[in-house]
Amino acid sequence: MKPYRSGGASGKPGLAFPSGGCQSGRDMNTARIAVMMPRFSRYGGAEGFGWRLAKALAEAGHQVDFICARAEVEPPPGVHPVVVGRFGPFKWLKVLWYALAAERARKKGGYDLSVGLGKTFYQDVFRQGGGPLPVFWRLSRRAWPRGPRRALKMLRRRLSPANWVSWWIERIQARTTPVIVANSERTRQWMVEAHPFLRPEVMPVIYNRPDLGRFHAADPVERAEIRSAAGIKDAQVVLLTAGTNFMLKGLRGLLQALALLPERYVLHVAGGRGAGRWQAYARKLGVADRVRFLGRVEDMRSFYASGDVFVLPTFYDACSNAVMEALAMGVRTVSSSSNGSCAFLPPENLLEDPSDPKAMALRIAAVISAPAPPPFQWPDWAASGMDAWVDLVEKLLREREGTEPA
Repeated sequence: MKPYRSGGASGKPGLAFPSGGCQSGRDMNTARIAVMMPRFSRYGGAEGFGWRLAKALAEAGHQVDFICARAEVEPPPGVHPVVVGRFGPFKWLKVLWYALAAERARKKGGYDLSVGLGKTFYQDVFRQGGGPLPVFWRLSRRAWPRGPRRALKMLRRRLSPANWVSWWIERIQARTTPVIVANSERTRQWMVEAHPFLRPEVMPVIYNRPDLGRFHAADPVERAEIRSAAGIKDAQVVLLTAGTNFMLKGLRGLLQALALLPERYVLHVAGGRGAGRWQAYARKLGVADRVRFLGRVEDMRSFYASGDVFVLPTFYDACSNAVMEALAMGVRTVSSSSNGSCAFLPPENLLEDPSDPKAMALRIAAVISAPAPPPFQWPDWAASGMDAWVDLVEKLLREREGTEPA
């Protein structure tokens, strides 16, 4: 594997590792690894990934410390939380405090390898799980209609000290981390846009992988039972969407598109906060009786199985897990080109402008009319999941030990 760039956190040529890196004399098959993230938890997409990565590395035989501000769950066997706390009444101070405390713990630990998953200054490997801050600002601003509300939102973002501290840390990460791993091809493109000195050809991409044992197509009998239990009529076409930030995920445009579709089209919405304002907006559009806000859904498999089309007209999403889960369930899926998961969708299922409800309605109707998609198979070209991460970490360890074959 070629070096990520000419120098890393140590400033030395080659695949550089920060000071406090590899220790001599260890077992070649066992390494001391630090995983760094503010929250040690199983709840939340990024947090759940961190927990699973620590578990996978421990199961591979490594000693894993999880350097966090707070630990919210019991660790899996072989994982030891190192809680450094997070001080301060302001968000920017908490972000900075954790970054400094995590760096002290990383240096003190003398780890063979460190993996950063959040706002940390130095690490050997960093998982880029989202777009850089300027890219996020550029894309997400489109979620708000033009006018005072959008202007105020953007002003608040630019005046936030926490955002500027985060962007400062992001720039340090981009310049000093030997290996940056993007969670989608779209994320890799965004990184190069924000940091033109990065070389995309040596920036690995490892996608999140849905649990294909859990998320798989329901047979016709099971699907009919699920729809019946949900009170869905035979003639209804059920659109599904899911998310937490409904504005960013494009719910406004989706409700407008629903109003343009025939009465038999209904929408079921999982997750989210502040559903009341969206129910009011649905009433304003005259579609309130065709929309169900389900809140937090525990059984997402049944949720996907109940629908005909999963629609995520997001304005920004590094790599939506929901899109990949819906695909694994065999559900027709429509999403925007501003979603890293769009790499798994055919062009005819993509929305170029999620703020155009007419185009969205036409796209949904066309997808419904098209033949059902074939059973989902994970493509060979897409590295994914914890196996790929463990392979990468162990490859880097072998390179550091000088045992990786040329």
